[in-house]
Amino acid sequence: MRNKPTVIGIAGGTGSGKTTIARKLKHAYGPGEVVVIEQDAYYHDLSQLPLEKRQQQNFDHPAAIDIDLFQSQLTALLAGATIELPLYDFTIHTRKPETVTITHHHVIVLEGILVLHYPALRKLMDIKIYVETPPDIRFIRRLSRDIRKRGRTTQSVIDQYITTVRPMHDLYVKPSKEYADLIIPEGGKNKVAVDLLRTKIDSFLAERK
Repeated sequence: MRNKPTVIGIAGGTGSGKTTIARKLKHAYGPGEVVVIEQDAYYHDLSQLPLEKRQQQNFDHPAAIDIDLFQSQLTALLAGATIELPLYDFTIHTRKPETVTITHHHVIVLEGILVLHYPALRKLMDIKIYVETPPDIRFIRRLSRDIRKRGRTTQSVIDQYITTVRPMHDLYVKPSKEYADLIIPEGGKNKVAVDLLRTKIDSFLAERK
């Protein structure tokens, strides 16, 4: 398909800076050119569980993501269809009733800690990127984000990091680095890497015009 979108996967540990890269790429272009699809949108809805049970789930394990829905919606976008992207409420661990309508874009950026882990997603990617940042920096960023945006306490963030975040990073996230075409240190602060990605996207967009 001549107008088939280009898919760029950006993975890396929590707080690595992958979201910053994805958003910088999106904001550098106009409507219909670049869209970011975040893995976080596809967490399983846990509304059937009591809130206490929801809070005890391992959200860093690959099974926490509805990969079937993720893959099917990405496949639909690649075929030129419109999708209704789920929205997730991280304060109560359920999907919101509203969705976001995503239409055709020339470049689709998939962003999330595990996007390079799933073969179903990797086979649809044209470029695979892994963002590598020191663990202490990543933890500080996660701590700050979860307190500010997700209503978490400092101790709950520390406990989760020790019991699930770090072990799952070592088991599933870090090993996915081997699938990357490009490894970027320091995330969005790496201006040279971001500029190189923009140059590549520019070439994709020029081909379609």
